[in-house]
Amino acid sequence: MGGSKIEGGTSSSSSAAPVIINRRDPYEVLNVSTDCSDQEIKSAYRKLALKYHPDKNVDNPEASELFKEVAYSYNILSDPEKRRQYDNAGFEAIDADGTDMEIDLSNLGTVNTMFAALFSKLGVPIKTTISTNVLEEALTGSIMVKPLTLGSSISGKVDKHAAQFYDVTVTEEQAKAGIVVRVTSTAQSKFKLLYFEKDVGGGYNLALQEDSEKTGKVTSAGMYFLHFQVYRMDSSVNALEMVKDPEAAFFKRLEGLQPCEVMEIRAGTHTFAVYGDNFFKTASYTMEALCAATYKSSTHKLKDVEQQILRKRNELRQFETDYRKALAQFQEVTNRYTQEKQNVDELLKQRESIQSAFTANKSVIFGSQMSNGGVDSSPREEDGKDKSAKKRWFNLGLKFSADKRI
Repeated sequence: MGGSKIEGGTSSSSSAAPVIINRRDPYEVLNVSTDCSDQEIKSAYRKLALKYHPDKNVDNPEASELFKEVAYSYNILSDPEKRRQYDNAGFEAIDADGTDMEIDLSNLGTVNTMFAALFSKLGVPIKTTISTNVLEEALTGSIMVKPLTLGSSISGKVDKHAAQFYDVTVTEEQAKAGIVVRVTSTAQSKFKLLYFEKDVGGGYNLALQEDSEKTGKVTSAGMYFLHFQVYRMDSSVNALEMVKDPEAAFFKRLEGLQPCEVMEIRAGTHTFAVYGDNFFKTASYTMEALCAATYKSSTHKLKDVEQQILRKRNELRQFETDYRKALAQFQEVTNRYTQEKQNVDELLKQRESIQSAFTANKSVIFGSQMSNGGVDSSPREEDGKDKSAKKRWFNLGLKFSADKRI
């Protein structure tokens, strides 16, 4: 929603973890304290990135590795959630997150691109970086920029791994009210919304980027310069953890909230771009630049719901801890219930068997024990016994006289 900050005009691929056997503490790499502010982290990163940038150290391969290490450390400490995870559990928490892998589709072969497209289709989030060709053209100023009037929209198509640039001119009054730039695609194209800052050398440095997200039947991305904190949702955060633990899909859902560091823009001309991020085809889109003055009600509602969502994220962190404890206790008592039920059933069975032993009629015991085996449990006559000797109630042997009168 707000846009992710890009420092120093470098592509976001520099945030990928460098191949370092013994990784150093990010605070040590940037030479900042563990309680440093966000601004101190930015300043330290800018200074070191400029010092070790590969373009300025062509003959020094060690500088290139140091530049990657600095970029990786900044990627952790500049993200509030990643910084919190690292402070609590170190690199293990960052590695388990699995969100640092980004690929440049323009450098992939056809087969690898097909595999990436397949994984994306299956719902596996794949983070992509912007083509270096686009960044270099912007940095040298060799781009074609079209005007986009505030309060209007424009539709277009952009080739994969290419960008179309637009200038939006903002007055002092409009900047004070707030500006919103949104891009949507009814074709559900993948794209990135980019914001560039004018460089002193005449070119453009990438400052913000926002990846499109699918919502309903459209994909969209937006940047909101409304003088209050707006968050973007990165669906790739904790994606692997959610796959391993479906319950985490609920608790980790709001962890994808990333704050936009740029909350306002000044009066003047600002450059935005739509970058085609599809795997094979062009991206279709509609871009709008709006002044928040005509959307006061929506602006107030957005501010309120952003604050509510942020509070809810903090609540869910505590609730997850309580839930996991309760779930573990429930599993424990459930297992005990199953075991106790088995024990009680076995004891009652033994009790019944023992009580049945207290009888003089052994055939009853025998019959009760064998009845389940299909043996007739009814009493039997003893072999060799004279059945005629049995007395019957109707044969009483009474004699009557013929002369007896009643």
